[in-house]
Amino acid sequence: MKTLHIILICLCLLNPSTSLTLGATEKPNLLVILIDDMGWRDVGFAGNKLIDTPHIDRLANAGTVFTQAYSSAPNCAPTRACLITGQYPPRHQVFTVVDDRHKPGSAHHRLIAVTSQSELATESVTIAEVLKEGGYATAMIGMWNLGRGRRGPCTPTGQGFDVSKQAKELGFEKDAYHDGSGRYLADAFAEEAVQFIRHNKSKPWFLYFAPHSVHAPFDPPPALLAKYQKKALSNRDFDAAHAASVEALDVAIGRILTSLKQLNLEKNTLVVFTSDNGGTRQYVAPLRGGKGTVYEGGIRVPMVVRGPGVKAGVSSDTPVLSMDIYPTLAGIAQVKLPKIHVVDGEDLSPVLSGEGDLKRDSVYWHFPSYVGRNGPASVIRRGDFKLIEHFESKSIELYNLVKDPSEARDLSKDQKKVADDLLARLHAWQKQTKAPRPTTANPAFDPNAERPRGRNQRGKGKGQGERQKQGQDRKKKANNNTN
Repeated sequence: MKTLHIILICLCLLNPSTSLTLGATEKPNLLVILIDDMGWRDVGFAGNKLIDTPHIDRLANAGTVFTQAYSSAPNCAPTRACLITGQYPPRHQVFTVVDDRHKPGSAHHRLIAVTSQSELATESVTIAEVLKEGGYATAMIGMWNLGRGRRGPCTPTGQGFDVSKQAKELGFEKDAYHDGSGRYLADAFAEEAVQFIRHNKSKPWFLYFAPHSVHAPFDPPPALLAKYQKKALSNRDFDAAHAASVEALDVAIGRILTSLKQLNLEKNTLVVFTSDNGGTRQYVAPLRGGKGTVYEGGIRVPMVVRGPGVKAGVSSDTPVLSMDIYPTLAGIAQVKLPKIHVVDGEDLSPVLSGEGDLKRDSVYWHFPSYVGRNGPASVIRRGDFKLIEHFESKSIELYNLVKDPSEARDLSKDQKKVADDLLARLHAWQKQTKAPRPTTANPAFDPNAERPRGRNQRGKGKGQGERQKQGQDRKKKANNNTN
């Protein structure tokens, strides 16, 4: 069990001069919206002309847009752990989503992958725990993915959240976006979010809203699917089911944002909107790669921050990471941070207020695992340059992201001095964070083995009807078996 009374003794005050402040008597509400698999250009404010996202776009127009925002990892679970802990993956040891397809020793692995934790350690001090000790009501609504079950030390309620609402609790089967009665999952989550906000409107609250959307297989509401199927007639590469799923998500988010306005909480609520990783390859052009890779398409994400003290209608090209959300929330809430817990993220307040820059000069990624067809790698970005170290081939790549955002030209040979410097810095960071490196050859490796694809492929565009019918058929079969 966690001993929060010890943590309280070890707390140290943040420097209020570096954080957004609202005055000594007023604590802001905090809303973090973490989307699943949303690509860099999936929303209107990022330049998408085909998908309608009016609510998200209005949020962007009223806040600061980060044009070079990154997820802290190229896939789901580690990014969520980074956001919740404010740490790089080597600290919390959650490197990938753990499942049988990627277990150490699989035939398509050249190396024995580093073991990834499937649950967030109870020793981690989460942002929810810090805010709760600061007087906040806390809720996690949506996908947790850092520990199984409804109760226990590794579940949301064991990690500082007063309220936890996940899909199964709301009557939705695994991977289902509809419950068989016409309810859409994102709408059900939004309804729970609004209820939490209404119930806690008279006190400061922190809501972590993490819907399953827009993860495949896509299963949008029929009306929206029909709308985008018409658009698809003139664009062969356009995925109507994906587009409809994005707009359905926008509608759900709109319900939450509207409730803030109706309850007169909008001006006193900091809203952070971002994604857990890049989209799949077909949704991230012109960036290279996609979800599961450490190329820009796999880690570049949309990000908006709106709220008190935040510059509105501006954009920033400062590289920021998911883990920066932790100290930013703590800073604006003027709560205390524990000395016993290392926070790698940096408070974004200087950038959000327009009064300064971040102190760090480099950001890092460490992915010593396998996912889909992608192998282990470690990355540093410093200034315009990004260096990738591949563990399987013991090779490096170097790109100038300003001149070459698509990562088409490897400069590691042409600019060897830059590459050597960045590699040395990356290795120093790995040593500092005790980042594990996969080095042991896999005796079961088969060069002819087919690497697995992702668990869920693109939506087929069939929408609610088919999956709802499947759910009803399963329930009917279960009832027959009990009669």
